[in-house]
Amino acid sequence: MTVNIKTVTGRRHLSFRSLDEVVADADKLVTSPNTRVLGNWPLGQLLSHLTMAINQSIDGFDHQAPWFIRLLAPLFKKRFLTKTMSAGFNLPQAVEAGFFPPVSSRQQALQDMRKAVARLQSEKMTAKHPVLGKLTHDEWLQLHLRHSELHLSFAVPG
Repeated sequence: MTVNIKTVTGRRHLSFRSLDEVVADADKLVTSPNTRVLGNWPLGQLLSHLTMAINQSIDGFDHQAPWFIRLLAPLFKKRFLTKTMSAGFNLPQAVEAGFFPPVSSRQQALQDMRKAVARLQSEKMTAKHPVLGKLTHDEWLQLHLRHSELHLSFAVPG
């Protein structure tokens, strides 16, 4: 049964200041034996999704949003970087495969997340965002923090 994530109650309120805090929270969720996920994705898939986004911000994306969305995106850029993201946004089906990874184990997903964050010690996030276009490394960081706050808010440690 699919959960309407716009109406989920009991989510956590998160405010990350670094990707190290994101990894620490993910570690707590993975090692807690009774972690519950209130949305539709198992924890391993949720962590893999966040990891894919980090890696793609370094390596690049295979797609971009339609031109009219990219045209309007700069009007909303600051909001995406500084405000809490809303739950329940649906991507076009043609794009979903690149953002919804296959389910992996919690432990493997956490290990992959650690590797992605470690890459940032020697590599910069300079790829164009499929909607927002060119972002600085610091803007990418802010976007990943807001993105992680959204998705990890659905995971509640036991």
